[in-house]
Amino acid sequence: MAADFSTRAHDALNNPQLRANFRRAMDGLMTKRAAQFEDKDNWTALRAKGAAIKARALAQLPDLLEEFEQKAIANGITVHWAETTADANRIVLEILTAHGAKKVIKGKSMVSEEMHLNAHLEAHGIKAVESDLGEYIIQLAGEAPSHIVMPCIHKNKGEIAQLFTDNIENQPYTEDVDALTAAARQVLRREFASADAGLSGANFLVAETGSLVLIENEGNGRLSTTLPPLHIAVAGIEKLVEKLDDVAPLLALLPRSATGQAITTYVNMITSPRKSGEQDGPRQVHLVLLDNGRSRVYADEQLRDTLRCIRCGACMNHCPVYSRVGGHTYGSVYPGPIGKILTPQLAGLDCAGDLPHASTLCNACVEVCPVQIPIADILVRLRTEAAEPSASPAVKGAGSGHSAVESAVWKGWQAMYANPAAYKVGTKALSVVGNLIPAAAPLLKQWTSVRTKPKFAAKTLHQLAREKGYDNE
Repeated sequence: MAADFSTRAHDALNNPQLRANFRRAMDGLMTKRAAQFEDKDNWTALRAKGAAIKARALAQLPDLLEEFEQKAIANGITVHWAETTADANRIVLEILTAHGAKKVIKGKSMVSEEMHLNAHLEAHGIKAVESDLGEYIIQLAGEAPSHIVMPCIHKNKGEIAQLFTDNIENQPYTEDVDALTAAARQVLRREFASADAGLSGANFLVAETGSLVLIENEGNGRLSTTLPPLHIAVAGIEKLVEKLDDVAPLLALLPRSATGQAITTYVNMITSPRKSGEQDGPRQVHLVLLDNGRSRVYADEQLRDTLRCIRCGACMNHCPVYSRVGGHTYGSVYPGPIGKILTPQLAGLDCAGDLPHASTLCNACVEVCPVQIPIADILVRLRTEAAEPSASPAVKGAGSGHSAVESAVWKGWQAMYANPAAYKVGTKALSVVGNLIPAAAPLLKQWTSVRTKPKFAAKTLHQLAREKGYDNE
């Protein structure tokens, strides 16, 4: 999966159109987000509250899961537990098969991407249609999402226009955004009307009321969850919050961090199936709660902070690595900074060990995270676990990157730098040996002979600072 990160990154960096698409999109998203959080004191207080809400929920997660299940069942929602993605796929398929469903209309759901649900359903003769516009576009392209909020952010108008012309009957080529949106709407309205079941994710699950909270901008989530007679929701177990009052602060953080909106167009609260006398809504609601390694992550106090994530994507929008190589480079469902810490924990460092190293540790992701996830600290922890695993069983594939030679070198470096006499002798020896290495190693010799030697600056930083008036001395 992530073993080819370097190769994919090289290809992405040599794709000028892809880089231009991302640069334009990231600049716009960062500007919009900054405008929403101009009051720094308000931002600091709000994110502290958001972090506290998620931390409090995680601290009592086992109890909250039981409370939520009891409340949801009392409301008429059927709750299913899935330890793995295979279990979750099996449960969803069994529900659909029992209802004779042949077509599912889907709202946006990253957990369904984690499950690779569409492919599983297609293999069993059930058509899955994405109704989120971005997801619909990449489904036409046969691609995975490149961003957790804006799945087709890597494409420009021309590329989308060509996709529509190639895949929608009698669709003329046009780059007019309104015309493209209308074309997608015309196709999807028919799919909504003919779907046997609707499937969605959930942004939050409220233990106090047994409710599912789903936010969106296009109305497709509302149609997917109310128009078909059957609604299936899939969500990770970390989506729990304790009280209904906890939702408002998180809703004040999520859209502003994600797309620079004060609030999303639709906030859906789903607490039960259609009741007697109601005119719309599904006759059955099922919720599949997915673990898939989350309990293992939860067991470690430091790594548990990963599960605070509210999937806003702000860390991606501000990441200097993601904005240059794009989401597909990560080779996983969750790209960007959150993916660099979540994917290795869920899939294992033996499968995704490159991802924690795909970072400059610049801390930009930490500064914008609305729930204060210490992403940089967890990246360093995962790098350490790959080389020298701790006693914690939480990290799958720990030690997979261990090298006895590298370990010995670093221990020698540590010993040399801890002793002044050893440092003096060591650096003197290295200066002699270092000059002999290129002659003994052709590869190193080529590197030292080909590389461009740095030029000395005309002025020192202190001189430039004095000229600019930055130096008070």
